[in-house]
Amino acid sequence: MLHDFLQGLIDYQFLQNALITSVMVGVSAGVIGSFIILRGMSLMGDAISHAVLPGVAISYMLGSSYIIGATFFGLFSAALIGFISKHSRLKNDTAIGIVFSSFFALGIILISFARSATDLYHILFGNVLAVRDSDMYLTAIVMVIVVFVVLLFYKQLKLTSFAPTMAQSYGWNIGLINYGLMFLLTLVAVTSLQTVGTILVIAMLITPAAAAYQLTNKLSVMVGLSTLFGVLSAIIGLYFSYSYNLPSGATIVMTAAVIFIAAFLFSPTKGLIQQMRKDAQSAASSVK
Repeated sequence: MLHDFLQGLIDYQFLQNALITSVMVGVSAGVIGSFIILRGMSLMGDAISHAVLPGVAISYMLGSSYIIGATFFGLFSAALIGFISKHSRLKNDTAIGIVFSSFFALGIILISFARSATDLYHILFGNVLAVRDSDMYLTAIVMVIVVFVVLLFYKQLKLTSFAPTMAQSYGWNIGLINYGLMFLLTLVAVTSLQTVGTILVIAMLITPAAAAYQLTNKLSVMVGLSTLFGVLSAIIGLYFSYSYNLPSGATIVMTAAVIFIAAFLFSPTKGLIQQMRKDAQSAASSVK
């Protein structure tokens, strides 16, 4: 099967595009996902990835690029969540649940008018094997933007992730940094639609980063490992998708999940097996 996959990469342009796009999504999601994990923004990432759906539907109806509508609705949902939290008694997680579920439902209704059930399935769950050149170029642009911004503002992102109070004492605008991060999150979510779909995009944002978090306490190493796991998930997932005619988004996400399970179990310092061994040694010591 591996030989067939490698031969397919040589023979078929669509498979080459799929592999390149998947790898770039893995890089973008791995880099930005590390900061999402550290800041406890996983639920916000889930909200934005679902809230872009109405923008996709409206873009299809108007015959324009989905990137425009999806980005607008992603940023609008983030602003709306902040507005509701600030001007009501509701906590942030409640506002997130209201906004993302409402936007997601609206998107499904709009797409039912705009496209067929097959198109809806691909938007929800991804179809990287049908990626177009324009999607690949857009993913490349977003990847460059994400990597460049993170490298440029690495110090600010690091300090506001671990010590926001100290960062604020330096006069840094915490709110602006948070909105900048949400803007990058929205871009990654939008460009991941073709690869893993609206429903599964949050998994690519947090699962590789969560696996990396199990293996290190150093942010730079975490970002590197998260990126590596994102790329491996994309390559291995695409292989299984092509070889066994499985949904691409699901196989990519399941590969990431397997990597996380391995890290969860076998991490030298934080792994479950290591913790059980330490507990057993402590119990034995107390008996003595």
